[in-house]
Amino acid sequence: MVWVGLLLTPLLGHAQGTAVLTGKVSGRLSSDTVAISVRENPLEAQEQITYARLDSKGEFRLALALKGPTRAELVYDDDVTELFLEPGNQLDVRFKSTDLAGSVRYKGRGADANTFLAEMEDKFVENEGFQVLPDNIMFYEAPFLSFLEYRRKEELKFLESNADGLSQAFKDFVRARITYSYANDRLTFQDLREQVVATEGRLKMSPTYYDFLNDKTLIENPAAISNGLYQEFLLNYIHYLATSSGKQRTDPDFYQVCYELAGQRLGGAIKPVVMGRILKESFRFGHIKQSAAMLEQYRAVDKANQYYPVLKADFELHKAFAIGAPAPNFRLISTNGDTTSLRQFAGKLVYLNFWRTTSGLALRDLPYAADLAKRFEGKNIVFLNVALDENEGAWKQLVVSKRLPGTHLRAAGGLRSAVARSYGVQDVPTYFLLAEDGTFLNTRPKRMSSRAAVDEIKESFGKANTYSSTLEKK
Repeated sequence: MVWVGLLLTPLLGHAQGTAVLTGKVSGRLSSDTVAISVRENPLEAQEQITYARLDSKGEFRLALALKGPTRAELVYDDDVTELFLEPGNQLDVRFKSTDLAGSVRYKGRGADANTFLAEMEDKFVENEGFQVLPDNIMFYEAPFLSFLEYRRKEELKFLESNADGLSQAFKDFVRARITYSYANDRLTFQDLREQVVATEGRLKMSPTYYDFLNDKTLIENPAAISNGLYQEFLLNYIHYLATSSGKQRTDPDFYQVCYELAGQRLGGAIKPVVMGRILKESFRFGHIKQSAAMLEQYRAVDKANQYYPVLKADFELHKAFAIGAPAPNFRLISTNGDTTSLRQFAGKLVYLNFWRTTSGLALRDLPYAADLAKRFEGKNIVFLNVALDENEGAWKQLVVSKRLPGTHLRAAGGLRSAVARSYGVQDVPTYFLLAEDGTFLNTRPKRMSSRAAVDEIKESFGKANTYSSTLEKK
């Protein structure tokens, strides 16, 4: 259950107004401001931040315009704590500079809700006994469900015991959190356990395990539209429907299928939010042409043009390294002094490795690189190694003396070189898989030392054509 980090946008259908926060920071640090962070658009990466300067006594005052009850974050220096604000709040906030979350105290209108959040954080979030990780993920189905039921019961009991003085909007907010913490953890348990518990295979769940998804009120909950956990649950729900139909995340049309399922299964104001979340996934992990087509279709879903501009900007930000985007060409010098360009390998799968001779992690991968080259000898693939080395002599000596397999080139200038910048390389080793048509196929392939790298490469031959076939069918 994640309480901090899932942002609540202003709740729909509530009056607008202002919340006023005053307070004091004891033992102030170097920072001379406090800030309130709110994410008004659930598809926007950036929060709206309102700053207040501390005076000589460490006191502050700020007024925040609200469209309705809103989840926010109070930020001081590197510390953060959660707030729930409503129009008309007159909230006094005091805390120690060295321990915001642990020392914060509230008075005034709105204090009851925020004191409740702090106490619930301490009781349920800081207590690992109520968390799925690290230990409860080891459970099998029956004890895991017992754990979830017990946690939900205790959370609801805590809410009812402390309900006096809490607004209806806040109680609805907390109930939605409890509901969708349970639903998310139950829905993702099988996948998460498979990832975490390496000593066992994937659990086979009982035939009724996923029956809770048949509850229509869980899927269609207008009162929870602005709750981040509800949005996260619906995204997981669409992923579940896609995988249950036989699709895998590595399938060329996975995000198209998810997008279509969301359009079919969801309605109301939550529909464009979840479809937008799927688009953001596609921008990062899907094919650029599929993403562009879905984004254009999205205009009809977002009739108020509330989310499209944000998504368009996100698409533009990620399109250079999206699957199907052309990989930047380069011309570099090989160990024997020849000039080699990326385009020379058109028609071949390219496993592109950026490394340098002074990187211990890159050097550790060399034996695995040799093994991969041997495994795929004679296949339609080239292992292209670009060294970001300042010292040409040291690079050439290592490559020649060790008889390193593959094609070896050097980019003068290292991480500051034009080729490193064009590929966004910030550290080494960094790998890319390029399709036979010279486009990006995978911008985060398995490392050479990974046992899964061999299978991933095998599945990559001709995959660009599979994407093309999928696009032609649409």
